Amino acid sequence: MSVFRSVPIGAVCLLYAAMLSAAPVSPFSPPVAPLPTSLSTSPLQDAVRRIWQASPEVQAARADLDAAQARARAAAQPLYNPSLSLDAENADANRRTAGISLPLDLSGKRRARASQGEADLLAAEAGYNLLRRDVATRWLKAWSTAALAARQSELGQRRLALMKRFDDLAAQRLKVGDISSPERDLAGLALGESQVQQATLASNEAAARAELLAISGDQLTALPPLPAGMPPVVGSVTPLPVDELPELRQSRAQQASAEAGVQVARRARIPDPTLSLTGGQVRSGPRTDQVIGLSVSIPLPVLNTGRAEVEAARAEADAAAAGVRSRQFVLRAGLQEVQARYAALRNAAEAFRGGRAAAFEDRTALLEKLWRAGEISTSDYLVQLKQSLDTALSGQELESQTWQTWFDYLTAAGRLTDWLDGRTQGGPTQDSLNQDIPR
Repeated sequence: MSVFRSVPIGAVCLLYAAMLSAAPVSPFSPPVAPLPTSLSTSPLQDAVRRIWQASPEVQAARADLDAAQARARAAAQPLYNPSLSLDAENADANRRTAGISLPLDLSGKRRARASQGEADLLAAEAGYNLLRRDVATRWLKAWSTAALAARQSELGQRRLALMKRFDDLAAQRLKVGDISSPERDLAGLALGESQVQQATLASNEAAARAELLAISGDQLTALPPLPAGMPPVVGSVTPLPVDELPELRQSRAQQASAEAGVQVARRARIPDPTLSLTGGQVRSGPRTDQVIGLSVSIPLPVLNTGRAEVEAARAEADAAAAGVRSRQFVLRAGLQEVQARYAALRNAAEAFRGGRAAAFEDRTALLEKLWRAGEISTSDYLVQLKQSLDTALSGQELESQTWQTWFDYLTAAGRLTDWLDGRTQGGPTQDSLNQDIPR
């Protein structure tokens, strides 16, 4: 308020009337435009898919998933292979025999291992989908940050041009005696400060692009533009039930794997018999006899009963069940938190767009006109111009935070890829990333 006390009453009235009649939209705050519920028709979806194809993290996760598929196939194979034995003996009686033996899985070890392998595969698939989603979320947030940095750098260039012109005008007015030497110095100081601030904005833009490059590599030379409109309202996207979120699917698959591990440990305690069949001939002098034999052997679990392994597997299963319950609490709380945060940021950004704070161009033009007319002093002009510039930069920062929180909300709601694909209301509950797993 102290700034406006030093402005003449006529200038205040003129400024107020001009602000009322000026449009609240400027090139630095794009007009509010209707935004579709999804961006499936824009280059954004193609950009995300290209990131998935080129990301080393996704490639490593794909290799881990392939390994889990191979382990699941291996777990479903029979446990034992037959053994072949050949015996020959020359003594009082010449013996030539061949035998084959096979341990018999009578306790269901193979079924238990196959069940655990299937559960491990489901957990690996859920982890693969989660990683792809997280890569997409990180890239989308880095993309919005880079877009904001570019806009802020553009606005900084505008500020630098204004300060340069103001410095030139101040030098001219000093020559004709319209302003004093200290006021001329203020203009030079303001130009120097704007140059320093522009260097900071350029540095922020370089850092944002480097963060984006760390995720995407050199796949995208031209980034999709940030939409001019605001993100959709929360109600436009229906969150998945907590039990259907990919994080909980992974936790439940891990719990199923741990439960199957208990069965594997229990079955391992039961010894499997080995069935052996032997046949051949024994020659003693002129007499030759055909022989055949059948034997059964079974280990005796007296030294190691396997009870400790069962107890350990049971404890791991209990821990996995507790982990599922904990993940449910975290997911519910996270969704509620990001919903409230997004609603607050979007309301604030929408109010900023519709208020007078967005009329940056009109204010700067009016301030320069008042300063040229001598209605406001150089210091008042600089203070008010700086406030206008800071407000414009804050508005851009608010919009960027709104977009980033929107991506967080889609992630917490389990709808990020559905939003990209245009499926945000109803539709199949199966994670759409499963459709995109390269084979």
